[in-house]
Amino acid sequence: MNGAESLVKTLLGNGVEVCFANPGTSEMHFVAALDRVGEMRCVLVLFEGVAAGAADGYARMSGRPAATLLHLGPGLGNALSALHNAKKARSPVLNIIGDHATHHLQFNAPLTSDIAGMAGTVSHWVRTAADAGTVAADAACAIAEAGRKPGRVASLILPADCAWGEVASPFPTSEPPSSPPPPSTFAPAPSSQVDAAAKILRRRGRTLLLLGGGALFRRPLANAARIAAATGADVLTEIFNSRMERGAGIFSPERIPYPVDQALAALAPYRRIILAGAAPPVAFFAYPGKPGVLSPPGCSLHHLATPEQDCAQALEDLAAALGASGVKVKAGAPAMPTVTDGALTRDNIGACIARCIPDRAIVVDESQTTGFNFLSQTRAARPHDWLRNRGGSIGAGLPLATGAAIACPGRKVLALESDGSGMYTPQSLWTQARENLDVTTVIFANHEYALLRAELGNVGAPNPGRRAVDMLSLERPRIAWPALARGMGVDGCAVEGVKSLHRALAHGLSTDGPYLIEAVL
Repeated sequence: MNGAESLVKTLLGNGVEVCFANPGTSEMHFVAALDRVGEMRCVLVLFEGVAAGAADGYARMSGRPAATLLHLGPGLGNALSALHNAKKARSPVLNIIGDHATHHLQFNAPLTSDIAGMAGTVSHWVRTAADAGTVAADAACAIAEAGRKPGRVASLILPADCAWGEVASPFPTSEPPSSPPPPSTFAPAPSSQVDAAAKILRRRGRTLLLLGGGALFRRPLANAARIAAATGADVLTEIFNSRMERGAGIFSPERIPYPVDQALAALAPYRRIILAGAAPPVAFFAYPGKPGVLSPPGCSLHHLATPEQDCAQALEDLAAALGASGVKVKAGAPAMPTVTDGALTRDNIGACIARCIPDRAIVVDESQTTGFNFLSQTRAARPHDWLRNRGGSIGAGLPLATGAAIACPGRKVLALESDGSGMYTPQSLWTQARENLDVTTVIFANHEYALLRAELGNVGAPNPGRRAVDMLSLERPRIAWPALARGMGVDGCAVEGVKSLHRALAHGLSTDGPYLIEAVL
C-alpha cells in the first residue's frame, strides 16, 4: 500500500466521503488511489475555485468537511478566493495540495512555489507530509483540525514521493488514524456571560440582540424571539450569514443593511448590543468621512456567546434566566407578497421567488444589488435554508450551490446570482451537469457591476467619465447566459417579465437536474 492509498483510507475512516478535485501530474497517485478505494465520491471540477467553494457549500449543509484536491501552488492560488470565504464562514474544509517530490524541489522547476506560505493565508492549520509513512497520521490530524467547532480550514501538502512511496502498514501509529476521533463540540458560554446579558436586558433603554453563526437555526431563533418579547429588545443578524433557517413559522429577524449609511442609521438607537455568535458590527470598507465601526459612539458591546461557543444553548439559558422560556410570541404571520405583472423589478422579483421556494429548499444568495430586499420579501416562503457569501469575495454563489446539492441530494437548491459575480465561476455549471445536480440558477443580468457604480459615489468619486463607466459595464458584448449554460450541458432560458420568470422558476424547480434562468433587467 502506498501513501496515497493510506490517505484515502484515512479520509474515509474519518467520515470524509467527498473529494472535489482538479488534479495534475503530482496528484496522479492520489487519483489512482481514489479509483482503487471506491467508496470515495470524486467530483471533477474545471477550476480550483469551484472545488474550494463547493467544499464550503457542502460543509455548511452537512456539518462535515469535504476534501479538495489541488495541483501545486498555482492550483491552490486559484482556490484562495473561495478558501478565504470558507474561512470567514467557519466551514470545515480539508485541502489536499499536491507538491513536487521532495528530491525534485532543489531544481526549482517552473511549478515550484511556497505552497505552505500561500496555504497559511487561508488556513488555520498547515502541514507538509514528511514521508509515505506519516501520511495517514498527518491526514487524521488534518481532519481533526478541520472538524474543530465551529469549523476550520486545514491544508495537508502531499509531496509526490510521499504519495507513491510504500508503507509497511497503512496506519503505523499506536492509535490507528482510521478510527474517527471524538466529535468536536462547541465550548459552553460561561454562566457569567449569560448572567451579564440578562442583567443588561433588564435595564431600561434600547438594547439590540445581534445574532450570527450558530444562533441562526430554528431553536435559537425561537429563543431570541422569546427574549425580545419578554424584554423589549430588538433583534438583528449580521450583514452576511453563513447559513440561516427561515420561512413560515420561523422567527426571521432583519439583517444589518450593507450600505454603510443605512447601517449607521439602523444601529444609531442602541446603547447596548449583545452579541450571540456575531462579531462587533463594522463596515465592509472605509469611506471618506464615515466611521468604520457601525455601532454608535458610547454603545457598549457584550458577548453572550462567541462564534466558538454554543450560541444555541446560551440563548436557551438566557431565556430561562429572564423567565422567557414559556413566553408565547404573538407576532403575526408575515403575509406572502403579491406578484404583479410587468417588467422585472427588485420588489416583484422578490415576491416571485417567495412564492416559488419549495419546502426545505436551500437558497444560495449572491444576488448583490438586485437582492437587497429578498430576505424581507421571503419571510413567508416555505421553510428553507438561506446561504450567503460570508467572506465577500465574489463568485461564491454557483460553487456553494454545487456543494450544497451534493450534501443534500433530496433537497432543491435555488441559486440567486448576479451576472458579474457569476462570471467568476461559471465552470460550476459543467460540474452540475456532469453530476446531474438539482440546482436551479437565476442570473440577474443588469449587464454591469451595479454595486461598484454606487460605490463610486460612496467613496467620493462622483460624476464618473466614459472610461470609468466602461470599466464597470458588462456590455460589448453582452453575456448570453442560456447559450453559455447549454455549452456546459445545462438547459436554460432568458426571461424579461414577471410572469415569464414565474413560469421559468416553476419549470426549473419541478425538473430534476440543473436549469438556468437569465432574468434580463
